Amino acid sequence: MCGVTPKYTLRERSHRVTQVLQQRVHTGRLDGPGHPGVSLQFLGVRFQTDLWLPARRHDVFAFFADAANLESITPPWLRFEVATPMPVSMARGALIDYRLRIHGIPLRWRAEITVWEPPHRFVDEQRHGPYRRWVHTHTFIEERGGTRISDEVDFEAPGPRFVNRLVMRDVRRIFEYRGRALRKLFA
Repeated sequence: MCGVTPKYTLRERSHRVTQVLQQRVHTGRLDGPGHPGVSLQFLGVRFQTDLWLPARRHDVFAFFADAANLESITPPWLRFEVATPMPVSMARGALIDYRLRIHGIPLRWRAEITVWEPPHRFVDEQRHGPYRRWVHTHTFIEERGGTRISDEVDFEAPGPRFVNRLVMRDVRRIFEYRGRALRKLFA
């Protein structure tokens, strides 16, 4: 070395770089020299599942368009309930409040319908709740005389990244329950 004392230790520089990158990822921007306005993907997880039902798309979509039906396809261990007064007018911009328990912890969740394209698809996004990010895209496709429901959930749990793997286990269980409940309802 040239006898120059570094302004920051390697650990301090590494911590600062991590902070800056986390902020840029959180805001979806990577601004700076050589990267003006480049968007970043979130650091979460994508869950995807498909379910075929022997029912017309119009009927399946209508079932999902009634927020009260969500309680019937959600596992009882979540103690899930819609807190918004019924009926909920489903449309782009609609806000729906829920109460539930995750591992026994009582939580409130607010979702906004950000895309509403009957009978093809809709998207709900968490506005307040347990996750840093939760975007659930529901797609309804006519197929083989019935309807294929395709669900895609992009989420990021709070805390260290390994928490996403733990949450993924719960998400799988919830959608397995939901699939069984929907098969019974549309048998």
